[in-house]
Amino acid sequence: MSYDLDSAGVVETAKAVRTGMVSASAVTAAALDRIEDTDGELNCFTSVLAERARAEAREVDQRIAAGHDPGPLAGVPFAVKNLFDVAGIPTLAGSKIRASVLPAKEDAAAITALTQAGAVLLGALNMDEFAYGFTTENTHYGPTRNPHDRTRVAGGSSGGSAAAVAAGMVPFTLGSDTNGSIRVPSSFCGIFGLKPTYGRVSRRGAFLFVGSLDHVGPFARSAEDLAAVFDLMQGPDPLDPAGTARPAEACRPALQEGVKGLRIAVAGGYFADQGTPQATQAVLTVARGLNTDRVVELPEVARARAAAYLITASEGGNHHLADLRSQAQDFDPNTRSRFLAGALIPAAWVSFAQRFRSWYREQMREVFRHVDVILAPATPCPAIAIGQGTITLKGVEVPSRPNIGVFTQPVSFIGLPVVTVPVYLPGQLPIGVQLIGAPWQESKLLRAAWALEAAGVVSAPIAGVVGAAT
Repeated sequence: MSYDLDSAGVVETAKAVRTGMVSASAVTAAALDRIEDTDGELNCFTSVLAERARAEAREVDQRIAAGHDPGPLAGVPFAVKNLFDVAGIPTLAGSKIRASVLPAKEDAAAITALTQAGAVLLGALNMDEFAYGFTTENTHYGPTRNPHDRTRVAGGSSGGSAAAVAAGMVPFTLGSDTNGSIRVPSSFCGIFGLKPTYGRVSRRGAFLFVGSLDHVGPFARSAEDLAAVFDLMQGPDPLDPAGTARPAEACRPALQEGVKGLRIAVAGGYFADQGTPQATQAVLTVARGLNTDRVVELPEVARARAAAYLITASEGGNHHLADLRSQAQDFDPNTRSRFLAGALIPAAWVSFAQRFRSWYREQMREVFRHVDVILAPATPCPAIAIGQGTITLKGVEVPSRPNIGVFTQPVSFIGLPVVTVPVYLPGQLPIGVQLIGAPWQESKLLRAAWALEAAGVVSAPIAGVVGAAT
């Protein structure tokens, strides 16, 4: 086994550290050097925790030297969206308002699970303010730039998380997804991302945007790395009100089953006619790679998106109402206006949206009686330019920020699991495809992603490495 400090992924790094091929301290030092060399241009990190990272790496090395098990993620560097509590620093959630809060006393549950498995935390990552956005053009901390083209956005709201992985700063990161905040940046940055089933990964210690829609999940550069991290995060947490009692079910051991026995279809209708040719071609590429031409129609998708909008705006606006009253001037103006509008939505409208949500969940349950994996675009286009105010969909010029989520919002609405896979069309920036499944079926989605990767249909090279878009 050969090992490259600058490009190794999660599984490869953990194996190298566990077998003594390289020390966790050396891996951490190399990652910190990459961050120092790269982040000034990309602006992924809001905090680099070098001292903590070196101490955690030393602890892993000491465990190995003493003959103890260092954990399945031994020495693997990672970083997290800055809405996760990290002991010793304020939990910013991308805002100016929270820069003055007291530092967190302990790590979020997801971070604790990973560090107990031997992973090494390097820092916190940039995001849209309070996770309300799809571009990570943060007014307070600056935009995160796309590693494939520095003039373009990284996506959001977990833009720093996706860009840090795409640039090779760390093998994996954590983000959150309300209406597409893992899937959009995965698509724009050309990496793999997982939005788990609602409640399957603990959100304890994460600053929520919309409690009934928020998920937390990982980014990585391969399906196996995604599965390895997810397997260590998932499971019951009685201290998370949205948590499930369902026991953890490891996904990584099943990856090599591939698509055997899986019923796969392409989402038609709404999903087929909203995007650019690149979005359509990416889905066709994945469909061919999975040997399917079956099309399935999903019910009332446009209405589902509208209902998701209402619930998002109302819950988000009311969550921040106290700060809107006392320090409105400290919000990003775009975020402030959306929160204020959301706080004014009539309760009857939200009630109707919630009733529709229950109906829609039952309709999708029926769809999944006949199919295991549904393919759909992740974004309507590749990454847009920083500052770009509009995009053209179906021949109509529309505001870019809200409409980047045209394909992700209807899926978030009912908490379905989704794996986003990256497609590199010739001469184009990367663009993602959603693999959508029924609740608790992450394993099937990861199997399909692994099969596509094994066949060379999808991949996530480090930006700037041969094979990456320029």
